[in-house]
Amino acid sequence: MVVEGWLARAAAARPRHEAVQTPAGAWSYAELYAAARRGSGELAARGARPGERVAIALSPGLAFAQALHACFLLGAVAVPIDVRSPPRERALLAEGAVVALDEPLAGAESASRKTEGEGGNGSTATAGGGTPGREHDLDAVAVVIHTSGTTSAPRPVELSYGNLLWSALGSAVALGLDPRERWLCAMPVAHVGGLSILVRSAIYATTAVVHERFEVDRVLDALREQQTTLVSLVATTLAALLDAGLTAPPSLRCALTGGGPVPASLVERARSQGVGVGLTYGLTEACSQVTTTPAASLADDGDAAGPPLFCTRLRIEEQAPAQAGVGEILLAGPTLARASLERDGWLRTGDVGSIDELGRLHVSGRKSDTIISGGENVAPAEVEAVLEAHPDVLEAAVLPGRDERWGEAVTAIVVARPGRVLDGEALRAHCALALAPYKVPKEVTLAAAPLPRTPSGKLLRRELR
Repeated sequence: MVVEGWLARAAAARPRHEAVQTPAGAWSYAELYAAARRGSGELAARGARPGERVAIALSPGLAFAQALHACFLLGAVAVPIDVRSPPRERALLAEGAVVALDEPLAGAESASRKTEGEGGNGSTATAGGGTPGREHDLDAVAVVIHTSGTTSAPRPVELSYGNLLWSALGSAVALGLDPRERWLCAMPVAHVGGLSILVRSAIYATTAVVHERFEVDRVLDALREQQTTLVSLVATTLAALLDAGLTAPPSLRCALTGGGPVPASLVERARSQGVGVGLTYGLTEACSQVTTTPAASLADDGDAAGPPLFCTRLRIEEQAPAQAGVGEILLAGPTLARASLERDGWLRTGDVGSIDELGRLHVSGRKSDTIISGGENVAPAEVEAVLEAHPDVLEAAVLPGRDERWGEAVTAIVVARPGRVLDGEALRAHCALALAPYKVPKEVTLAAAPLPRTPSGKLLRRELR
């Protein structure tokens, strides 16, 4: 199926509306479309063709947005690469690309300076060269995103224009859509959570507010002073904002929080400070969101990650021995990368969870992370949530330790909040109040340094083992 190109459509419908805002400047849809057309012409001159890969190793900002949409207009496949990755890893991720961008395409910086100084709302949608990009084939590959590699090396996932479009539609149904939407992205755009904000905003013809990195003061200012309506966070960045005094942002409809377990205590704290938190569960193969707390349920959805998007099918595959109703999360639907599906049409996520009586998903953790102690299954995320609910604990990681009697023993690594002192036995006693005895850590190690995480905030367990 072929649909109208979304950037061309947005530029025609709202040429003067702000498409991308960054601390360095902003572009209207007319300007973004013109810059993308110039960029697509440059990519073509450098040898890129429809269906061929273009590696984009650029920081989040106007130049990245131009390069991404230039690929879409040309029909080339965009391969975003995190500029913070070491050179060897960047080279590996760029393998197979006919063009590798590590400098902005022509016109990116001059347009940024113009916009910063003059406001930049003129209609220039027909300026520049290159392919107009009036249509998208929904079956064609649009981007290749590499998984975050929390337990193994990053793996490429091909996402089609159809995957991106259905994800945007499903998200809009769950969260609602305001034509004045300003969605703040302070996440890596090389991963699906950040990239999808840029893509969705173009599909909606709304504004993506893009920061190069998460900086507490800059994000606080955007939430308090810049009419931000949506923001995507992970548990650690949400906690940092609350610690910095974030309360009742005036325009914020929802702080969409996911990327890993989000402690119930953190959600309660955010809501008590006037920050509406919508929990979400997603993965690269599903083009980001799988389940999302609906806008109407932000105040009362507890710690559930919400029901599936309207276009996503979800079921739980129980496996013995297991707790009734708990098992591996399986997914199907038009947001799923086709190559990730098995012959029966389902994606086996490797994540473990359950569905409650209201159809909401509760995620327990990774199947591969499950600790089997004395024949009992322990989900590390459950124990980590209890540890992180302690007022003196900043973050925690739970891992299996060798144990001659139990096979595997639950062990924990914890980091104290600044200025706090932790005691291992006191933490074990804290866990015993909320957990079954076999889930209480047999050993607690106190760490001074922050726990290793991916750029998108997920815990890197493989570096702790």
